[in-house]
Amino acid sequence: MAIQEYVLFKLDSEYYGIDIHNVETIEKIMPMTRVPYTRDFIKGVMNLRGNVVPVIDLRKRFKLREKEYDDNSRIIIAKLDEVTVGMIVDSSSEVIQLVEEDIDEAPSLKGTNEENFVKCIGKKNNLIIMIIDLYKALDINSIEKDL
Repeated sequence: MAIQEYVLFKLDSEYYGIDIHNVETIEKIMPMTRVPYTRDFIKGVMNLRGNVVPVIDLRKRFKLREKEYDDNSRIIIAKLDEVTVGMIVDSSSEVIQLVEEDIDEAPSLKGTNEENFVKCIGKKNNLIIMIIDLYKALDINSIEKDL
């Protein structure tokens, strides 16, 4: 039975997960430099141990209401195809293991124009976890063009 590990994070009261293989580190909120003429969900760039990393606000990306950062806010540093990106989330504190039986297909939302960032749905300990498709959520190609 294949076990898959996901880094769990929260936006509002919802739980999301991303494949642990894409996560490099999780950082506290740190200073960012705004980049002019980028889309509103791109917060800017930050200096992470000598590397310039673009940072997106997942709340804005998922069209959720804005919220002040607090002590629980985190930046998940993810790597996707040689591109490193920071994602601001409300909190992130654990890694969850799911087996195939814990994972269902994401429901199809036909008739909506919303971008579907949810790849599948995980269920564990009465939690519903939306497993994110990082390629769609981060839209790496357009972020790189913006910067």
